[in-house]
Amino acid sequence: MSSTDRATAPERRTGRRSHADYTGAVYGSMLAASVVIGASGLGEFPRLELVLLLLVTGLVFWVGHVHAHLFGARLAQRSLDRPTVLRVCREEWPIVEAAVPPAVAVAVSPLFGLGVQGAGWLAVGVAVAGQVGWSAVGARRAGASWRLVTAAAAVNLLLGLAIISFKIVVTH
Repeated sequence: MSSTDRATAPERRTGRRSHADYTGAVYGSMLAASVVIGASGLGEFPRLELVLLLLVTGLVFWVGHVHAHLFGARLAQRSLDRPTVLRVCREEWPIVEAAVPPAVAVAVSPLFGLGVQGAGWLAVGVAVAGQVGWSAVGARRAGASWRLVTAAAAVNLLLGLAIISFKIVVTH
């Protein structure tokens, strides 16, 4: 039995997490913020529609990324097997996970007395915070210096502010 086989479940999870790629979470957070900004003309149930739009868009982009990885690069090199498909699905899942916090923010926004517009701003703020946070976590877990972690977070904050600026321009 190898040392990997003897590792406990928490050790295996920690090992996987320490080597995780946070690109999907950063990308998914940016996608979620863009969805909220692009969502205009919502119908009779705007909060529900925005929650569904966030989650469905995350799922669609996840499927797109899985498809691109499996059939774009993999198929040309070797045949697909179930473990490969499951691994790619798992690796790309953070795109979907990143849509959940902004969707939850929209869902709970009435508890804070927010209208639909306030719910949208809350969701954008949560998405940008996720984008900045995941970029910093990913950089740090990759062994980057604190200076590089700060730079990654700053670049993602600037990208998030660009998205927010676009929302301000489009809505005014």
